[in-house]
Amino acid sequence: MANQSTGLTRIYKAAGYSVKGLTAAWKNEAAFRQEVVAAISAIILAFWLDVDAIARILLIGSVVLVIIIEIINSAIEAVVDRIGSEFHELSGRAKDMGSAAVSLAILLALFIWITVLWQHVG
Repeated sequence: MANQSTGLTRIYKAAGYSVKGLTAAWKNEAAFRQEVVAAISAIILAFWLDVDAIARILLIGSVVLVIIIEIINSAIEAVVDRIGSEFHELSGRAKDMGSAAVSLAILLALFIWITVLWQHVG
């Protein structure tokens, strides 16, 4: 492993790769774009609501978690698609598990939002 970056150079390069990944997700994944728009709306609402700091962190964190899991799911799908287009049980399983992770993250976010809003309204 010759010429590996260290220190600030490594952090700078890692940040560049992260931006590249976010850009790729935005350009290639409709679900990611939809979830980002929903997350921005939810985050604005979280700041508008008169809730304590812990509730606000839970509200925002739950929607950010959905975005994180969607990126991981998209990465899994990209790797599986790169391997080949023919059906393989393991490829299907990997994609299904990634999708399940996104669904569970969305359900968790909904549960948190409903719970906080219920307490806020009630």
